Amino acid sequence: MQTVLIVVHLMVVIALVAVVLLQRSEGGALGIGGGGGFMTGRGQANALTRATAILATIFFITSIGLTLLANWGRAPTSVLDRVAPGQSAPAGGDLLDQLKRIDQQAPAAPAAPAAPEAPRPGQ
Repeated sequence: MQTVLIVVHLMVVIALVAVVLLQRSEGGALGIGGGGGFMTGRGQANALTRATAILATIFFITSIGLTLLANWGRAPTSVLDRVAPGQSAPAGGDLLDQLKRIDQQAPAAPAAPAAPEAPRPGQ
């Protein structure tokens, strides 16, 4: 099922790229705007705009479908499930215990001297 969806997805991607490249550029940024071509005028704009919207919708649907299929059989996992039951904590303990020990060992820092007060106006 996933292989079929991937093939459909790739065909939609190729068609979407082709339809976007066929559209006429407004500013002529690529230097190939205007002139006669495959389709002309208003019909081209309507058909290519509609085709782009339809292909984009199919692209998003197949993308979501591929995501759901990839996660279908996957069981939820947790980091805690990966720790072996017999494993003990490291010798230093966890980070919070280490920080508490460092805080208790550090001598109390002397209080910073108070800043002098600014003179009040009128004094």
